[in-house]
Amino acid sequence: MNSTLLIGFKGKNNLSGVMVKDLGREYCLLTNSFSGLKKDIDTIGGAYDRVILFGADKTLADEVRIESIAEKDGARYTSALDLNRIAEAFRKAGLETKVSEIPTAYFCNEAYWHLLRKFSGRAVLIHIPTKKNADELLIRKVQQALHV
Repeated sequence: MNSTLLIGFKGKNNLSGVMVKDLGREYCLLTNSFSGLKKDIDTIGGAYDRVILFGADKTLADEVRIESIAEKDGARYTSALDLNRIAEAFRKAGLETKVSEIPTAYFCNEAYWHLLRKFSGRAVLIHIPTKKNADELLIRKVQQALHV
């Protein structure tokens, strides 16, 4: 193994899905419903060293936020990946980056929680701006950070 799976959410206006398609790596897209995303995650094979989930956050602009924790029903899971190293790669690519220790809510947290469980912590959730607050330069910076 030495592989990375990129994950985004479905929808022609969801930058996370558009971006993972454009990054030229192995990817999958999650359904925008709680039951659908769980089914999608269940179908993913487990032979990945790391899984990178991208979610869009309308409060971001020309920056990314790396989530370290997912929480559901009182159970918390933390990423086992070196998040500081990932953050530094984004900074070197020219993106302001923050590592958050506060679990998010809604679909992103749900997907992240299932991915952390399934991949024994070898996953990370990276929030990016929405399509409205991003441009082609942001995608190139993400590509650079991921060494695509």
